[in-house]
Amino acid sequence: MQLDNNSRIISLPGSEKSARGYTADLVVVDEASRCPDELFAAVRPMLATKADGRFIALSTPAGKRGFFYEQWTNGEGWERVTVKAPDCPRISAEFLEQERQALGEMRYESEYLCIFHDAVMSVFNSDLIQQALDESFEPFLRRAA
Repeated sequence: MQLDNNSRIISLPGSEKSARGYTADLVVVDEASRCPDELFAAVRPMLATKADGRFIALSTPAGKRGFFYEQWTNGEGWERVTVKAPDCPRISAEFLEQERQALGEMRYESEYLCIFHDAVMSVFNSDLIQQALDESFEPFLRRAA
């Protein structure tokens, strides 16, 4: 879409192959938690020649994985804004309770409370894995009897 001030809005499919070759002042990735990491690698160079270019990634969480999760939890230079559904006056408490019942607790928390959960199919919880990698204590050595 071309605007009266000659700026353009270009909407691209969420594919790394189709997103290459553009320059931009602003890149917006909607439902970013569901986009493949390769897409982010392809669109970041769009801002390479723009000193004041902006990159906006917005989404509800979709697990503890991928570019969106990594940038949300560890990325530097990002402004993070969280809006939980109960804080939005346009969404009724009755609707949210119906959604909680329909989706189950985990999906409801992800969609409406902005909580990153481990994937359902994970064998081990990510918090347990992090604890297993903690080297701040002496290992327990079993003594021979």
